[in-house]
Amino acid sequence: MPESFATKLERIKFNFFPAYRGTGARVAYIADDYREIRIKIPLSWRTRNYVGTIYGGSMYAGIDPIYMIMLIKNLGRDYVVWDKAAKIRFKRPGKETLFADFLIDENELAEIKQLLETSKSIDRVYNIELKNKEGKTHCVIEKTLYIAKKR
Repeated sequence: MPESFATKLERIKFNFFPAYRGTGARVAYIADDYREIRIKIPLSWRTRNYVGTIYGGSMYAGIDPIYMIMLIKNLGRDYVVWDKAAKIRFKRPGKETLFADFLIDENELAEIKQLLETSKSIDRVYNIELKNKEGKTHCVIEKTLYIAKKR
């Protein structure tokens, strides 16, 4: 799905937001319906650690808010979405720009809504892989999000 003018503007604002800008990561694409977002984390002076690779904190901080924002935008004001937990597994050092794709499909949204008809809250787990341009995984991050329907 192409990026709309509105999501392009949101992407630019997001990348200038001080908390996200400080991570060194950049949002590269936001689909018009917020069901797909792509980010990149370049190896730069902002993200380089003591040994010359991408700092693990930059890897995590770069992906941290993305699924929460996607769910908030797609579920709407009748739902509460919070980050609850995370687990990070490093596979290899980040010696080059890393990329991550975030996707939420209609089935996922429908399942969340259905589960919240009978439960007060649910936890959803999402796995994000940070990969280089050749597709080699450098880091896998597991995010747990808390979701509830406002009563």
